[in-house]
Amino acid sequence: MTIVLVTLVDPSLHTPMYFFLRNLSAIEICYTLVIIPKMLVNFLAKSHKITLTGCATHMYFFIALGTSECFLLAVMAYDRYVAICNPLRYTLIMSRPLCLELLVVVCACGFLLSLGLAVLIFRLPFCHSHEINHFFCDIPPVLELACSDTHADEILVFVSCLLALLVPFLLILASYMLVVASVLCIRSAQGCRKAFSTCAAHLVVAVLHYGCAIFIYIRPKASYALEQDKVVSLIYTNVTPMLYPVIYSLRNREVKGAVLKVLGRKIFHWS
Repeated sequence: MTIVLVTLVDPSLHTPMYFFLRNLSAIEICYTLVIIPKMLVNFLAKSHKITLTGCATHMYFFIALGTSECFLLAVMAYDRYVAICNPLRYTLIMSRPLCLELLVVVCACGFLLSLGLAVLIFRLPFCHSHEINHFFCDIPPVLELACSDTHADEILVFVSCLLALLVPFLLILASYMLVVASVLCIRSAQGCRKAFSTCAAHLVVAVLHYGCAIFIYIRPKASYALEQDKVVSLIYTNVTPMLYPVIYSLRNREVKGAVLKVLGRKIFHWS
């Protein structure tokens, strides 16, 4: 929330990079709000029940926001590629209308893909145990409850996960290979260091997010271990979102300066 506020208030942060960072932070807030409140209620309450509609809604928003984040990380990699490899044309290429269009496309793709997956999974008959071996309605544990042949559904889920996870991740790696090649040509040590610092932060976030998600969703069903998956899911739904502000902002002089400026302004106003 601090990142969203500061990048909105400070005019010096009204750039494409911080525009995407602000929206990534907003998606992360919504993403964790889908999981955390229900998880805390389950910890505190004796009843751990959820309706079928509630479970479907839970899954839909979780997948939609997670997929939107995957696509947005790929867009952010493209933004860094343009900034470093085409600096003179950066403001022309990454115009505000294009940034808004990319954000709309990212969210539309995420929510449409999620709708397709939710419909695919919840049209299946669930005639065995209705106990989900997980702390939220995720795809693998819900599929385990289906009593019909789910082979075709698993293939479709696998293909969807490839589109949402592997394709953007490969695009990010390709972008940064070009960025590294361009950075190595920079003669200024300070410029080279700044470029590497900015890109390294984004690459760390991408590896954390995609690494956990690929481990959960892109592997054969025979290798599923739901108890192990719950631990990995706990990490990427609770731990890594807390690391993102540290990785992106607390080591960034511009953001730290903007935070201090905003806080100083508020203190001065209140006094």
